[in-house]
Amino acid sequence: MKKTTLYLTRGAIIAALYVALTFVSASLGLHNGVIQFRISEMLCILPVFFPEAVAGLTLGCFLANLLSACAMWDVIFGSIATLIGAFAAYLLRRLPRKIMWLSTLPTVISNVLIVPPVLILVYEVKEALPFLMLTVGIGEIVCAGICGSLLYYSMRKNKFLMT
Repeated sequence: MKKTTLYLTRGAIIAALYVALTFVSASLGLHNGVIQFRISEMLCILPVFFPEAVAGLTLGCFLANLLSACAMWDVIFGSIATLIGAFAAYLLRRLPRKIMWLSTLPTVISNVLIVPPVLILVYEVKEALPFLMLTVGIGEIVCAGICGSLLYYSMRKNKFLMT
């Protein structure tokens, strides 16, 4: 019972952090659109530490997109991209520490493959698909890849919230 409460609480905190950090990016106009720089994506490394982070990140993305007045298809497919990336990070949790940064790649890849077509089909963005893949990819590499890796190594070094 105690462990279940811990998992639910931690998953809810991760969801809330994702929403809050997305709103920080939104305040700068960078949470959606052609150029996306969601600092909340750095949290997609957390399934390496906590399996409940998969659900927390998915719920957080769903709520952030819903509360940001995104189109429903964006809410759905953006959440699916986050779910894929988070679950794959969980599956890669046993990588050696030196190459743990590789567990950020599924988040980058799933967003690069899913988000640009949504921008074109749902929001009727006129830019070409390769350009959108590049811009979304750069944002994901910086936020999920670099910032996520820094978060991982910082948490590992400081044994932050390890149970």
